[in-house]
Amino acid sequence: MDVVLLERVAKLGQMGDVVTVKQGYARNFLLPQGKALRATPANLARFEADKAQLEARNLETRQEADALGGRLGGKQFIIIRSASDAGALYGSVTPRDIAEGATEDGFSLDKKQVVLLRPIKELGLHPVSVKLHPEVEVEIAVNVARSREEAELQASGKTIQELQAEADAEAEFDIAELFDEVGAAALDQDDVITDPAADQTQQPDIDDDR
Repeated sequence: MDVVLLERVAKLGQMGDVVTVKQGYARNFLLPQGKALRATPANLARFEADKAQLEARNLETRQEADALGGRLGGKQFIIIRSASDAGALYGSVTPRDIAEGATEDGFSLDKKQVVLLRPIKELGLHPVSVKLHPEVEVEIAVNVARSREEAELQASGKTIQELQAEADAEAEFDIAELFDEVGAAALDQDDVITDPAADQTQQPDIDDDR
């Protein structure tokens, strides 16, 4: 199917381009979302008549997207999730979760603007692209952690493996310290000198001549 694009579409073309696409892609995505029109003579004439208005609207929305992108790009958003000791999530982080996390921090995002190349299924820092406009895309970081404290440590550059190693080392140190204390207490007890004679009950003298 031939369509005329009403805005830039990634990997397809710029506004005003007439391109050939699969019917399903056109009917399920391009046409219902207002990104294109069927390339009929009537629609092509309509596009030419509305072109100046479309370009002005596109420029306005792009400027708005640029302004938002300047504030949003490079930001880091924390998402708290339950996970195993190895860092595997019990579930996954979705575009909706990321959009809601950004919105809670004062950035109005729609889940459709969040571009995830693959599901997020483990703790750590994950780069995520956000498409604010057909011509404006920025990158944010999603900090997935089990607590705010863990998120702060991850933000400082420590991986979940390093955090787990530190926790294991601390646990081993506590156990070793406990054994040292028990051993020291046992030595202290052994050092107590007892007088066997002091434990013997003194017997009265018996007068055999009586």
